[in-house]
This record gives sequence, structure tokens and C-alpha cells, in this order.
Amino acid sequence: MNNNEVTRKLSAILSADVQGYSRLMGDNEIETVKTITEYRKTVISLVKQYKGRVVDAPGDNVLAEFASVVDAVQCAVEIQNVLKVKNEDLPENRRMIFRIGVNLGDIIQEGDRIYGDGVNIAARIEGLADGGGICISGTAYDQIENKLALGYNFIGEHSVKNIAKPVRVYKVPMIPGDREEVKEKAVVTKKKPPWTALAVILALILAAGTFWYFYPRPAPNPVETASKKATTTVPSKATPPALSEKPSVAVLPFDNISEDKKLAFFADGLTENIITGISKNPGLFVIARNSSFTYKGKPVKIQQVAKELGVQYVLEGSVQKAGDKVRITAQLIDAATGKHLWAEKYDRDIKDMFAIQDEITLKLMKALNVELTGGGSAVIWHGNTNNLSAFEKYTEGMEYFAKGDVRRAAPLFQEAIALDPNYSAPYTMLGWINMFGVWLGLTPSPEKALAQAGQLAQKAISLNASSGYGRSLLAKVYMTERRFDEAIAEGKKAVAVDPNSYPAHIWLGCIYSFAGEPEEGLQWINKAFRMNPKPDGVFFITLAMAYNILGQYDKAIEIYKKILQVNPNELFALIGLTEGYSLSGRIEEARKTAKEVLRIHPGFSAEYYVKAMSYKKKEDKDRFLNALHQAGLK
Repeated sequence: MNNNEVTRKLSAILSADVQGYSRLMGDNEIETVKTITEYRKTVISLVKQYKGRVVDAPGDNVLAEFASVVDAVQCAVEIQNVLKVKNEDLPENRRMIFRIGVNLGDIIQEGDRIYGDGVNIAARIEGLADGGGICISGTAYDQIENKLALGYNFIGEHSVKNIAKPVRVYKVPMIPGDREEVKEKAVVTKKKPPWTALAVILALILAAGTFWYFYPRPAPNPVETASKKATTTVPSKATPPALSEKPSVAVLPFDNISEDKKLAFFADGLTENIITGISKNPGLFVIARNSSFTYKGKPVKIQQVAKELGVQYVLEGSVQKAGDKVRITAQLIDAATGKHLWAEKYDRDIKDMFAIQDEITLKLMKALNVELTGGGSAVIWHGNTNNLSAFEKYTEGMEYFAKGDVRRAAPLFQEAIALDPNYSAPYTMLGWINMFGVWLGLTPSPEKALAQAGQLAQKAISLNASSGYGRSLLAKVYMTERRFDEAIAEGKKAVAVDPNSYPAHIWLGCIYSFAGEPEEGLQWINKAFRMNPKPDGVFFITLAMAYNILGQYDKAIEIYKKILQVNPNELFALIGLTEGYSLSGRIEEARKTAKEVLRIHPGFSAEYYVKAMSYKKKEDKDRFLNALHQAGLK
């Protein structure tokens, strides 16, 4: 090969062949050659129509190159549709049914020929397609997921011949019933939840900047909290939180001391699962993940961490990988004395991660002299999966969620479900995505999105009855449907099954506030603060909402302003600040803030927003709607 004639480039490759071609030739060579010649002409013509180039077409194979993945996939769909019609004119045993694979990858071009992994992958995934069907690689899917409304079924990662790494593969449904099933029945089947529907919600939510619920950020300065019944003060750095009467522990993020950056997802997942596992025990007081992870990647002093978080014990550890082996170290320290209560080193296969997690949790409980609730099954702790690949996909998705990159997070949750349809946690996260679209009117069909959120919550709970976050999601669905008694009951169940869950306490406090009991809501919110001394935006948003409902507008304004100092585009904070200004008579400031709301969300509707917030009391609903109208929001 002459290097002067070789060109490297990125291309979309379409590879097609005939299913059962050898049988057709064996039955009747003359008729088979006649049919393949006619069909090949049709395929070549369609490739040209979609701006592609046929590179080779030997026997029953067709290899084509496109500059655009969209053109390649549209061409593949058209080929299958046209050939399906042509096949109807043939006897069933003489029909020529093609399989097609499409990949986006780097190729080598020499003259008119093309070579390389980009070509090989297209050929390999073609073999995974059904007769009359199409499979596309993950690289192709990433380019067209929001451009072609076809619906896609993730069918897993596949190891293919002569390709070092497994390839993500998606099937393009060619039968209307299949497409509808993917779209509507994902929560009750083994297929994916509806990415095409979520894509619209995700794009709009991301544009509106409303993912303060999930991603960590610097917290506003502490503010004083109060209710009409009692006044409490949020602890500050100068006033360390008081120790709980229960054994109190913080789990610091396990350090990844390998060069493999992907192991960071594994380390974070291990940490989070240990936190989740011990949080289920009502005999312990456990600091929330949000606060623990503020120390990630930082040199820390155990005594200082314990003081800032208000705990007596700190668990820390590290993860190191070599091939398929993993070394995990863990040590539990009594911060008051500096004494190591226990320390362990585990050298195992990486597939034994869940068993290692169990051992660490069991020994931690034993060291703290706490009985392990329910026999200590880790299958509950890590969201009821023992599928390491599914767990890694979910953990990676949560990592992207933490960065606000929801477009990359949601497909990973769906892939986790495809790998293990009985894994509850990713169903919950997809349900919350739907809820945000409902609250802000960022979905074309709020009723459908709300129903989907409810179905996803019910699915998560059916798979894992101890899913506090799943029960909180269902409680919020009930609240939005104005089923307040059921919402409060489900919110209390979330706290009962997950007694150290910061989000479960937050959402129960929020539900009480919108149910017309903001004083009770503040009590639950303040409990959540103690579990999470380094809170993120959701704590302060919910706290400020409660103050607005309570009529303590100055306190709400103070909190909203501090949130906006950290993130000027925080949409819920801007809406709440508009309400607070308007209700306290500061109309000019309210109108100025309302313009910021419209800058971020030009289609914002006050009528829709207040309705979606589901105030139980009509006077609350009318109060906030009038406030937004006075500020100029319609």
C-alpha cells in the first residue's frame, strides 16, 4: 500500500448481505442470481439517492460509504422498505431478505477501496440484525438519536471478531408494533424506556438550566431558618453540628489510585453503595452522599471532616486495578481518638465487587456494634442488581448527571436497564427526568410524561421495595395529581425504608409545604440539613419555597438571592424570587427578575407553572398566580 495514496477519514459505513443466501443458491442458482442482480441495482440506486457511494458489491454483499450518518441510516430504512414490497411478489421460499449494519468510524481509503475497523464493525453488527432489519453502532446512534424519530432498541455491548473493545449496538425497529412497544411499554417489558420522548424533555430542561436537583455545586452561605412555632438555626462552619445519639458515620469517596480513569466510576459506585447500604439501618446516623463527596479528590484531615460533618466515625478507602483484579482497602477511624477500629485489604476479581461491598458493610456494622437490618443482603443496597456491567452503566450515568450532562446520562440509565431489566435504580432516575418536564411545562404532553413518571416509580418500587428515592418519586407524582394524602403516606414510607435518606426527607418536607402545612415541611427539611451539612441547591430551593408559602417572604428572598449568587440561571430560584418580591410589594424588582425568567425560558407560563406546582389550598394558588401576573408573567 502506497502511503502517498492512502487517506484516513471519518465515514458512515453501510454493510448489507442476504440472510440465507447459500440456501437460495442451493435451491435455484439461476433464479437467485436473477433476483440478486435486480435487488443489487435497487440498492445501488437508493445509495446514490441518499448521497452515498457503493464501494463494493460482490455476491450478496453491498458495502457503501456516506459522509452523513443520517443519510446512511435513512438509506438503510428505505432499502428495507422498498425490498419488503418487492419481496411480496415472490414466493415465501424465494424471498431475498437483507440484513444491514451501519457504523460511524475511522477508515483508510486507498483509491476507491476502504479498509479499517470502521468497515469491520459495520460488517460485524450487520450479522446481529434480524432479516429485514437494521443494526447501528453506538457511534452512529450518538449522532442520530435526536435527528431521526425512528425509535431504537439498545441490545447490549457485543464483542465482535477482530475488534478489541465491545461495541454498543442498537436495533432500529422496522415493524410499527415494535416501535410502539419501545415507545409505550418500556416500563413493563425488557425493552428500553422511551428515549425519543425523553429527548425532547431533556433538551428543554438542559436549556432551561433546571438540574439543580441533581448536580452538586457550592452551597449558598448558611441562613437562619424558622417557623411560626419555633426558630432553628442552620449550623455554620463556626457552629459544628451536634453529634447524634446514634453512632454517626461519614463515608469518604474511595480514592482511585490506578491510571485507569474509568475506575473512578467504580470507586464512586462502591462508595455510594456502602453509604446506601448503611443508610438503611435505623440504628445509625449516616451523612448524605452529597456532603461526603465534597471531599472527593482533596487531601483531608479526618478530625476536621468529622467536625465539619458532625460525626464520630469516618470510613475511607482506595481502589486499585490490575487487569481483571482489583485491590480495595478500607479503614474505619474514630475521629475523637484517631484510633483505627478496623482496616482491611481485599484482592479479588473485579466481578466480586458486590461481595467485597457486603464484607466492608458487615464489618463496619460490627465495629460500630450495630445489628444489620434484614440480614444484610447487598442486593437491596445497590439497587437490586448483581450485574456488574449494568451497575457500571448506572454509575457512569450518575457521574454525568452530577456534571449536569443529562444527554449522556439518560442513555446510560437505559443501557443499564437493557443489561438488567430488573434493576430498579435507573427506572427511578428516568422517572425524575419526566417529572421536571411536567413541572416546568417543558414537554409536549405533560399528562403523558406524568403518567410515565408514575409508571417508572411503580416499576422501581416493584423491583425494590426499599427504594426510598423511588417512593419519593411516586409521592411527588401523587402530589402533582393533587392526591395529597397518598403523597404524604408514600413520602413517609420513603423515610421509613430509607431513614438516613436526605432526598426522602427533603421531598416529604416539600410535599407538606404544598399541602398547606409549611411549618411541618420545615421540620422535615431541617432534618435533611442535618444529614447533609454541605447541601446542594435542592435544599435551599425547597427551604425558600416553604418560606414563601408560609408568608415569610424576606427569608425566602434572602435564600433565593444567595442561590443566584452561585448560579444566576437557576430557574426555580428566579421564579421563587419573582414571587417573593411581588408578594412583599417590591414590584419593580419582581418585574426585573421576571425578565430573567423569560430570558432563560421564553415560553414560561405562570398559569401552567402554578397549576403544575399543585398547591392544595386555593388561596395559595391564587396568591402565587397573582404575584407572577403582577410581575408581568402571563
